Amino acid sequence: MKTKLQTLAAIALLAISSAASAQNIAIVNGTAIPKSKLDGIVTLQNAKAKAQGQQLPPNFADSIKPQLIDLEIYAQEATKRGLAATDEYKLQVELNKQTTLAAALFEDFKNKNAVTDAEMQAEYDKYAKENGGKEYKARHILVETEATAKALIAQIKKGAKFDVLAKKESKDSGSGANGGDLDWASAASYVKEFSDAMVKLEKGKMTDTPVKSQFGYHIIRVDDVREAKLPTIDQIKPQIKQQLEQQKMTKFQDDLRKSAKVE
Repeated sequence: MKTKLQTLAAIALLAISSAASAQNIAIVNGTAIPKSKLDGIVTLQNAKAKAQGQQLPPNFADSIKPQLIDLEIYAQEATKRGLAATDEYKLQVELNKQTTLAAALFEDFKNKNAVTDAEMQAEYDKYAKENGGKEYKARHILVETEATAKALIAQIKKGAKFDVLAKKESKDSGSGANGGDLDWASAASYVKEFSDAMVKLEKGKMTDTPVKSQFGYHIIRVDDVREAKLPTIDQIKPQIKQQLEQQKMTKFQDDLRKSAKVE
């Protein structure tokens, strides 16, 4: 029969064991996997998910536990076989360390150099200035020689259909298949020779002479003109933010390279 002292000792041992279990998610072959490791992974992944506007599933922690246990089992076996002492393993560890440190550096820079609303507004204003104004719904026929272009212009003036000739004669297979239709675009979307000739045309008019560019000779017709319809800043704010973040990061990386002494 157990003495009172033995009973108290058993209870104390059970309490210690329970406390240890609460601090670990498992003990594999005598090696503990601390709960803090699981908590750290959950915190890290949760932060990444939030940054992307997402949320971790409720059972995420439970799904990670078996993976951590398996990793511990595999790592112990690899160490037992001497793989941790190989040059290949040491190199991989060093590369992983540097990659993780670099990622931490970039994340730290991003957090400390967040894109402001003022920066996004300035970028949007620049975009609006470059893309505002008029848009043109134009067609063209692209051919190799000036003589061919002149002959086609003559045919159109005599009643030939512009779109029919575009499908048959244009070297620009993309627009040619659609009767030369280039859809709505700003003048800045085209090479200078093309845009200079296009903006001079009134609605429904065609160039009287071929327009030469680096691609060949164009016959251009403007079907319609309208004021450019730009998206609001709220509609493209995510893209503007991403672009500015990338610009800042690229400059940061370039500055680090320039300041480093590489022999």
